[in-house]
Formats: sequence, structure tokens, C-alpha cells
Amino acid sequence: MFEFLRPLDRFAAGRSVHYRVGDHLRDHPSTRRTFRGIRWILAAEIVVGLTAVVIAVVLSVNQVEVQWAVWFRSVAVLGITVTLYYFATRAAEGYYWAYSRLRLFSRIFPIVTLVIATIPGLYPFWMTIEQIIFSLLMIGIGDLLTTDHMRDAFPKPGRAAPPEVTEAH
Repeated sequence: MFEFLRPLDRFAAGRSVHYRVGDHLRDHPSTRRTFRGIRWILAAEIVVGLTAVVIAVVLSVNQVEVQWAVWFRSVAVLGITVTLYYFATRAAEGYYWAYSRLRLFSRIFPIVTLVIATIPGLYPFWMTIEQIIFSLLMIGIGDLLTTDHMRDAFPKPGRAAPPEVTEAH
């Protein structure tokens, strides 16, 4: 489904491109349930992003000036969300790098988004609301990824890991 993003693996993964957790950890019911929830949240993020683009298009068609920052943010966030969905898919396949990146971005993006949302006059009110919704959804993803089970299921490469952790080549 995301074959066009496969070249991203080596770039995003670095040295741990082949490191995967074992089947037992990856296929654990809690792990699978967590990734199902994350995919649903990311699907909601895509709907939020598409809604922002549609609002901008409708406003523009109706002769309302839409700031460049709105267009940029709308398109960029949509692209970022698709990338995060790909990371979630690869993490669900057991790739530590994808879990790690998804966890990192779910912590960083809400902070950046909320800080930018506080800049007076940068975005119209509706875009500020969209940013808050985006941030809350990302915080939800971060919460799911930092449960004890998920941290145990995705040990860092090089750490003493459960015997189920494997290197895939």
C-alpha cells in the first residue's frame, strides 16, 4: 500500500533499518490493539487535514483571501500525517525505527503545533482550532506508544532485549 514510501526506510531508520522485534512481541494482542488504535487516530488526523484543505479551497473559491501559511500548513500536515501512518504500519510490522520515529514525532509535533497556533494573526481562528485538534490527536498517539507494554515490546537495539527480538535481513 505504501510501496512508494519504502525508500524512506533507509533514510528514517539509519543503522537500525533491519532491527525488528520478534513475532511474539509484535503479534501480542496488546501490541496489535495499540497499533489499530493508532491507525484510527491517524485516519482521523487525515480527515482533519483534508477538512482544512477543503475549507481553504472553499474560502478561496468564494473570493476570501487564504494566507500562504494556511496553504503551506494544510498541505505539509497532510503529508506528515501520511508519513506517520506509514511509520505506524512499519512499526506494527515490528520495526523499531518506525516505532521510535512515531513516538518522537508524537511528542514533538503537538508542542510545535501549539506554539505556532499561539502566534497572533498567523492563522485564522478555524485553522487554530484545527491545530489544537491535531495536537490532541497526536498526544493520544504518544500516550498509546509510551505504555509499559509498548516500551517493553520495542526495546532499543543494543539493550538487553527479550529473546523474541530478532534482526531481520
